[in-house]
Amino acid sequence: MEFQKDNSFFIGRLKSLKYAFNGALKLITTEHSIMVQFTLAIVLLFAGFFFEINKTEWLFQTIAIGLVISIEGLNTAVEKVADFIHPNFNDKIGFIKDIAAGAVFFAAMTGITIVFIIYLPKFI
Repeated sequence: MEFQKDNSFFIGRLKSLKYAFNGALKLITTEHSIMVQFTLAIVLLFAGFFFEINKTEWLFQTIAIGLVISIEGLNTAVEKVADFIHPNFNDKIGFIKDIAAGAVFFAAMTGITIVFIIYLPKFI
């Protein structure tokens, strides 16, 4: 496949949007961690309506969901590239994958903290 530059700004953006949408669909349909996080995002969406969270809470919840799913997507990409480059176990590749997983951990802890701040007072 040969690289062809798009000379049309609008067509190029539409193609980029199509590739991004296809990538998101692949993440949601093939990666178990993303499936779980996407399901939790839907649960939080319903919880937000049920508990009638305010605009600021919606903003923080939306940012937290986007942060966790985005970082998990990047982690998945790092793992796929690492496995492609070196399919067998390798200490250096393992170190890289651990760092990427650590980034997901920080994002997830941030998301969990935000969820507790929003919803814990509603149960107390």
